[in-house]
Amino acid sequence: MINELINCNCMDFMKTCKDKQFDLAIVDPPYFNAVNKLGYYGDNVSSTKVKRNNYKPCKSWNVPDNNYYKELCRISKNQIIWGINYYKFENVPTGRIVWDKEKNESCTFSDGEIASCSMIDTVRFFRYKWDGMLQQNMKNKENKIHPTQKPVALYKWLLSKYAHAGDNLFDSHSGSGSFRIAAYDMGFDLVSCEIDADYCKANEERFQAHIAQQELIPIQEIQQLTFGGNK
Repeated sequence: MINELINCNCMDFMKTCKDKQFDLAIVDPPYFNAVNKLGYYGDNVSSTKVKRNNYKPCKSWNVPDNNYYKELCRISKNQIIWGINYYKFENVPTGRIVWDKEKNESCTFSDGEIASCSMIDTVRFFRYKWDGMLQQNMKNKENKIHPTQKPVALYKWLLSKYAHAGDNLFDSHSGSGSFRIAAYDMGFDLVSCEIDADYCKANEERFQAHIAQQELIPIQEIQQLTFGGNK
């Protein structure tokens, strides 16, 4: 099984890929220029005086343009793109997936996130609490290492709904590596890119720690549990 993380600019990598090389791309590109929001994610106390992780600023984040979207569509047969409401991509399919984070009404962050999905023409919801220190699964709470980190459960749900056994997957902005963990647990091949060297290192450390925890669980059992319990 392939689960490769490459420290590179995803545009450089995609130029080396063949047309439709990947069956499905699930991506979460930055929707803001990091240079303008370093304090927003860099401070360890929010504007409402809530303590939060002191994330490392990443000056290499840039909002992708339509050239990124065209390359992504060239190298993959289908795409799920988070934050689609922030981009000015051309001819994006009408299907939408909405992640309802079940946040407290007083929270200053968004109540949810929106993704485009090339495989549907409807709107589908996934509800999973992700509100500061509160998470849906507090017994197995995920350590947040990235400011835009998404839960592993979200990616497992996406894979259970929109991927097929044997699919070859791609992620252009790996970030915290939640997608990597989900793909590994569910037996999918995945190639991921991450431009920031420090986040790439933290991502790999998180992934290797997860593998070490899963060594005693047969992959067939993990697949049965994840496919059967996240629909």
